[in-house]
Amino acid sequence: MAVKIRLQRHGKKDNAFFHVVVADGRAPRDGKFIEKLGIYNPNTNPATIDLDFNSALNWLVKGAQPTDTARAILSYKGVLMKKHLIDGIKKGALTEAQVEEKFNKWLQEKDGKISGKKDKLSNESKSATAARLKAEKAANEAKAAKIAAKTATAVEIPATEETTTDAPAEGTDNA
Repeated sequence: MAVKIRLQRHGKKDNAFFHVVVADGRAPRDGKFIEKLGIYNPNTNPATIDLDFNSALNWLVKGAQPTDTARAILSYKGVLMKKHLIDGIKKGALTEAQVEEKFNKWLQEKDGKISGKKDKLSNESKSATAARLKAEKAANEAKAAKIAAKTATAVEIPATEETTTDAPAEGTDNA
């Protein structure tokens, strides 16, 4: 029995989210599974991944094969990195203290990158909002100036017509 770590689709059309599950390779995509490891939601930016780290690592050590997308998710969360370091312990290349030190260093770098991306996205959205507000103010001022010019010309035109209509026209008798 080939055990796979893969995604199980849920959600609405064009708004899918996925459960990361351990399942028999012969089972249907959305069918029976052995264990649910977490949730992956690609609709947010950056994508939301909630994963049971220890359970996923345990299944990898037991020999479960992740699909391509599941492998990318596990790599993003550091499960594959931890498995690689644990394999180093088994071979005698590393000690547990070295593994923990390397993994914690990697996690800090990864968290820095993720927080940097979130900060960048929030700053971009704030600047985009400010730019839209500035453009809207400019458009409103242009409309107000156009309306003011139109009302000013509308006030001037009747004033000139009244002066010409008050004076009697030539060639007409008022008597």
